[in-house]
Amino acid sequence: MPIYFSLSPYELPLTLDSVGNHWNQEPVLRPEGFPLYHWLQTEQGSGTIEVGGKSFCLKVNEGILIAPGVPHSYWCDGELWVTSFATFTGSLGGQIPKITGEAPFTLVSAADGLPFRRFVNRMIAAHESHTLDPSVLSAECYAFLLGFVYGRRSHDLPDHPGYQRYVLPVIEKIETDYSGPLTVPELAAMVYVTPQYLSRLFHRFLGCSAYTYLQNLRISKAKELLVNEPETEVQHVAHRVGFQDSSHFIRVFREGTGYTPLEFRRLHGV
Repeated sequence: MPIYFSLSPYELPLTLDSVGNHWNQEPVLRPEGFPLYHWLQTEQGSGTIEVGGKSFCLKVNEGILIAPGVPHSYWCDGELWVTSFATFTGSLGGQIPKITGEAPFTLVSAADGLPFRRFVNRMIAAHESHTLDPSVLSAECYAFLLGFVYGRRSHDLPDHPGYQRYVLPVIEKIETDYSGPLTVPELAAMVYVTPQYLSRLFHRFLGCSAYTYLQNLRISKAKELLVNEPETEVQHVAHRVGFQDSSHFIRVFREGTGYTPLEFRRLHGV
């Protein structure tokens, strides 16, 4: 049951402070939380975790990402609980809340858990074989954390009828067709409300307007392409995430991240 610390000696934008798998999990009590973002996932058996005043059972392949400073505890449910885990740091560690959506914790279902488990196993295997490239590690960490933003239900997605009737269908449309010429009036018409009312609903349930949600998703998808497809030109990235004008894309990307697309690539060793 290996555990490794500080996989890279370099000051990377993102890296692993610790990582382990096949771990016979002992009880943990952290009344003041952990100082870093902490990922925990069940490999065998099951365990109970208390966090944010709620209790959850983590079964095989289910996992949870916990933000720094969030009090929590966990323990084995039966005779055996085998886990994998990772903690994240780096020069851009303070930006992780923006990457992950700023939730105090995020649960991942067994159906969605396999890529997260593979990440931990892949990083450990590369480290043990002395083939772990620091820049690849940083990009892998970024892609891992980005997986918590879209396509997964966090613990606090509302069950309010207004969310289910108006906001959720628009989110699904945005996440499916973000690369096309979507507009807020078109999205509002889809659920038979005015653009102003749709944006009020988005602010109520998600803390941002429908337009901002769309732009944030496009920027997040652009980040994935910039890191994972280093040969793709910036203008082509822009077009693939729904921007027809590359200059507009660069301006919006800089406003949202603090970097130009090329600077963002350099930060991740691309």
